[in-house]
Amino acid sequence: MSFEEDDRVVLDDQHSEFDGETGTVTQTIESMFGDVTYTISFEDGQETGVPEDSLEADDDEADADDADDE
Repeated sequence: MSFEEDDRVVLDDQHSEFDGETGTVTQTIESMFGDVTYTISFEDGQETGVPEDSLEADDDEADADDADDE
């Protein structure tokens, strides 16, 4: 699953001080090899260079999107 700017995501990276926290995608960066990394802003800072497999969609946002479809 890819993410876009302003998406709410949960960081899953045990080595990060923001592990388990919900933040907002503020930037996407694609390398020349096609790999995408993200900059995520949290209430107390930001994490840069986050790979897609370290992110999950925020359940609250996914639920809101489902409600919009109804």
